[in-house]
Amino acid sequence: MDTLVSLRLFCTVSELKSFTAAADRLGISPAMASKHVMQLENRLGTRLLNRTSRHVSLTETGRLYFNQAKQMLEGLEEVEAAIGNVTVAPRGTLKLSAPVWAASICFVGRLAEYNRRYPEVCLDVDLSGRIVNLVDEGFDLALRATSPDRLDPGLVARPLADIQFHLMASPEYLERAGRPKGLADLNGHALLRFSGVNPSDSMALEGPDGRHKVTFRTVMLSENETILQLAALRGMGLVFLPKWMAEQDIEAGRLETVLPGAIGFANTLYAVYPSRKYLSPKVRTFIDFMMTSLQGLR
Repeated sequence: MDTLVSLRLFCTVSELKSFTAAADRLGISPAMASKHVMQLENRLGTRLLNRTSRHVSLTETGRLYFNQAKQMLEGLEEVEAAIGNVTVAPRGTLKLSAPVWAASICFVGRLAEYNRRYPEVCLDVDLSGRIVNLVDEGFDLALRATSPDRLDPGLVARPLADIQFHLMASPEYLERAGRPKGLADLNGHALLRFSGVNPSDSMALEGPDGRHKVTFRTVMLSENETILQLAALRGMGLVFLPKWMAEQDIEAGRLETVLPGAIGFANTLYAVYPSRKYLSPKVRTFIDFMMTSLQGLR
C-alpha cells in the first residue's frame, strides 16, 4: 500500500472520528480505509486508533503521530502548490483556541464570513480560556489577547488588531452607586475584575485630562469575560470590556459606557502558531482573513 495515501487516510479518520466518513470523503470503501490504518499500525508496531462499534478515538501514541503527520502533509501540499504555481484550496479541520469572549455575536459573525468564503474548512474552536499547548495538543493556532512579554518565544505571534477595553456598568448599578464624573470618582467602586490582565485593584487609567491611578474594590475575579459581563448586567459592579463585545447590551440600554472619554487598557490580539516553514492554506487564509476583518474594532 502507498504509505502517503495511508497517512492521508489516517489523518482524515482522526479528524472525522469515523472510518465511514473518511472513506466517503476520499472515495474508497470503509474496508479499504481500515486496511490502510492497519498497515500503518503494523508498520509502526503500535495501535494508533481505539475502535468501538460507535466510536473512533486516538490513542496517546496515535495523537502524537497524528500531530506530526498532519504537519508533514500540510507542508507537502504547500510545497507542491509553490512548485506548481497553483493555489491549494483551504480544507480540513482548523483546530483553534480562542479567548472566552470569542463567543459573541460580533466575533461569530466573522467566523461565519470565513465559512462562506472557505466552506471546506471545519472550525474546531476551543473556548476553555486556558493556554493550550499548540504542538502537543494538535492545535493549528491560537488567538491570544495579551502583551508581548507574555507570549511564548518558541512560537510565531502575528498581531491582528489592538483591542481597547472600556469601563461599563448597568444603569441599575450606576443609579445605586452613583455615576462617576471623572476618574477620581471611580475610587472605591465595585469592580468585576479580569484576573488575566489586572494584577490588583489599583490601575492607571487614561482620561481626557491625563493619566490617573484609580483603586477599585474587587467584588468578583475571573479569567472568563462572559461571566463578568453577565455579572455587570445583574448590577454587581463595573467591568472592562471591548465595546464590540457588549454592543447589543449597550444599544438595548442594559449596559452604559462609564466615562466614554476614558480608556481602561488595551491589548493586542495575536494569532499564535508553531514555527513552520510552510503554513497550510487553512491556517494562512484564516490569519489573513482575521487580520483584515478585525481592523477597526474597539
